[in-house]
Amino acid sequence: MAQWVRLCGMAEAPTEGNVMEVEAQGRSLCLARIGGELSALDNWCPHRQGPLGQGWVEGNTVVCPWHAWSFDARSGRSVFPDNEQVAVFPLKREGDALLIELDTPAGIEDGSTREQK
Repeated sequence: MAQWVRLCGMAEAPTEGNVMEVEAQGRSLCLARIGGELSALDNWCPHRQGPLGQGWVEGNTVVCPWHAWSFDARSGRSVFPDNEQVAVFPLKREGDALLIELDTPAGIEDGSTREQK
C-alpha cells in the first residue's frame, strides 16, 4: 500500500541544477532538480556509499562527490560505470508540500520517476 509522506516544502527544494540531502522517516535521500523537475534518489552510491545529495548535477545525472559515479535522475541507472543503479522514489506536490512515496521505489522496475502534479 502506498505511503505518501512529507519530504519538504516546495520552497526548501533545491534550485535548478542542484541537489540536496533530505530525510523522510529515517531514510536518507538525494533530492535533485533537473530540467525543472524534481527527482528523489536513494542517497547512497553503491560504490562506497558516497552521499549523492552532497554531489552535483551534470546534464541529466547526479554525480557522487567521492568517485564521480553518475546516475540518471529519472531512472537511477548509472551512466558511469555501467550496470549499477540506485532506487528512485515517486514524488507529488500537495499544496506547498513535496510528498514522497517510500514503499515503492520507482525506476528499477518501471522507469517512472516523474513528479506528479
